[in-house]
This record gives sequence, structure tokens and C-alpha cells, in this order.
Amino acid sequence: MFHKEGHKIIFISLTILVASLLAIDHFITLEWLRKGLMLLLLGFFILILQFFRNPKRIGQSNLDNVLSPVDGKVVVIEEVFEKEYFKEKRLQVSIFMSPINVHVTRYPVSGKVVFSKYHPGKFLVAWHPKASEENERTTVVVENQSFGKVLHRQIAGALAKRIVNYAKENDTIIQGSDSGFIKFGSRVDVFLPLDSKITVTLNQKVKGGVSIIAEK
Repeated sequence: MFHKEGHKIIFISLTILVASLLAIDHFITLEWLRKGLMLLLLGFFILILQFFRNPKRIGQSNLDNVLSPVDGKVVVIEEVFEKEYFKEKRLQVSIFMSPINVHVTRYPVSGKVVFSKYHPGKFLVAWHPKASEENERTTVVVENQSFGKVLHRQIAGALAKRIVNYAKENDTIIQGSDSGFIKFGSRVDVFLPLDSKITVTLNQKVKGGVSIIAEK
């Protein structure tokens, strides 16, 4: 199953792939070169399919748990001062996605969307210290019965050229459902109350909509 954000790109890529394979087969006479170019193009197309895959996830919805919003690796767990919305200290958990990870962003908690904002910006590498403040990004805050307000922020990386955010203020959303999509490499930060119990460790691999990253 592929995410709707990839349908157009997959169709265009498939068209280019077929045309290129036919051209290679017609014009390239060297057997090793012809096969090599065909395998290279097929490999590139498979990478595109993998990037836009959208596996169904059956997570255990629970008001007392915060689920990982994305697939990837935990790269930050620390207490920070969140400047944009809370303007106070929060626990930050950051998850880095490589180009081969599923790039669907899912809501970490159920509740009501009370804030949703897009910020244009740079495309620094996702692990850059200033990426959270200077890169293209979206900020979404969901008010949850157990945790209060939970913020998750999609941050573009060096390869990401488009962030898609479905969150609209006053929407009532379900934990684990689609919140958006980031095209080609990025990271997501989650900001939690200071009394949250973090259940992941640095460098741990997590799955969006399935892995529990914090408990009440």
C-alpha cells in the first residue's frame, strides 16, 4: 500500500522508467552496459516505491501512552526550553528518519488539535543543531486528556523539499492516524510535559503508531 502523497510521483517515475528501458534496449548495444543501466533504473524505482509505502499499523490506543509519530531512530532525549508555543521547559524526544524509513507522520496522542502552523525555512541536515528553528517545519499541538498538550514538529532535512501537514485547528483526532508526510528524509520532535516517563533510549529504533515513547 502506498501513501496518497506518492501516487503522482510513482506514476511519473513508472512512465520515465518504461520509456528509459525501451530507449536503452533500442540504442545500447553493449550487453553489460544495457543490463547495468536497466538494473540501475529498476533499483531507483524500487527505492521510490519503498519511500512512499504506507503500511497499516495496528497500535494499542491508550490515553496514558504517547506513540512514536514516525519510523526511525531516537537521536535526542533531553529537557529543553520550547520557544514557539509553550515558552517553558519540556521533555524533547527527537526521531531521525533516513530515506529508507516510512515517512508517514502519525498523531502521537488522541485529542483535539489546538495549534497547527507551517514555517518556511532552510534545508539544513536534519541533525543540525539549528534545524529545529531554521528549517522548513510544521508545529502541531494536540490537547490530550492525560498529558495535557503534546507538541510534535515535522522538520525538513537536506533532501526533504515538501512537508505535508493534515492537522487543522479544532479537529478531533485519533492516536496513530495520519498527521502528515515528509518527502525525502527528515526528523520529528515531540515535546512532552516534564513529568512524562520516557520509555525509549538513545539510538533505539521505533515504529510510527506502534512504539510507545512515553507513559504518564
